Amino acid sequence: MALSKTYAQGHGPLFGLQTPTLAKGGVDFNAAAMSLATKDDQSFMLRYIWSYGVTEDLQLNITTPTLINRLSEAPRTRGNSNMPANGDIEASVWYRFFSNAFGVGKRFESTAILSVSTPTEDTRGGINVSNSLHGAISTGYASRTWYAWVGGGYQYYLEESNDQLGDLPYASLVVGYRPNIFMGDYPKPDWRVFVESLAEFPGASVNAGQISPIDQRGKKVMLGPSFLGLYGAWGISFGALFPVYQDIVQGPQERYRLSMNISYWL
Repeated sequence: MALSKTYAQGHGPLFGLQTPTLAKGGVDFNAAAMSLATKDDQSFMLRYIWSYGVTEDLQLNITTPTLINRLSEAPRTRGNSNMPANGDIEASVWYRFFSNAFGVGKRFESTAILSVSTPTEDTRGGINVSNSLHGAISTGYASRTWYAWVGGGYQYYLEESNDQLGDLPYASLVVGYRPNIFMGDYPKPDWRVFVESLAEFPGASVNAGQISPIDQRGKKVMLGPSFLGLYGAWGISFGALFPVYQDIVQGPQERYRLSMNISYWL
């Protein structure tokens, strides 16, 4: 089986926003193990995501979690563009609204993401938690050797019993490289390396109509490597992010984030 355009378009960076979408009729199943550690605690979660390419520019996704260990005070973060780093069940639509191919295997493109989610717990960090809306835009360049994506997003939680989780504006930047040794076709394996960064600016939560005393407002910048391997209809990606800057008013400071995904294109 050749590694076709259908498969290659369905994968990008691990943590940051991206632009690739599945080809028309393409189906992708992804199982992920995710962990986030603070100075006092560590979470562990499995996530499963189904993706379907309605057209080559429109992709539908749904992701569900299995929480093995929750953080008592979880930082608000997306985790990555398609899998929240908390107990939310999320459905999303990706629309690649701009694509300009030029040269051999080179293209500029932009993708918009719209998501809705519902939590699997009643409270989070002592705050009643409700459904949320998420929107993001990413734009980037891809070739046979180099990749780069820059994007930003915003997550908004609805009010629940006079409580409301704070919003989450964020931005990501990703640069990737594919060594010449991996330019061959299947059955030769295909590996890429990425340097990924996330900047997050969580807002204040509201508790009983007042700003929560557990105020997690602040700024955070995470940076780290990830790796993507493709072989036929299979893909594996793994990586880590580490804080390079944290300005947290109150609440847990992060130590690292880990993630590993295994994908199969049907």
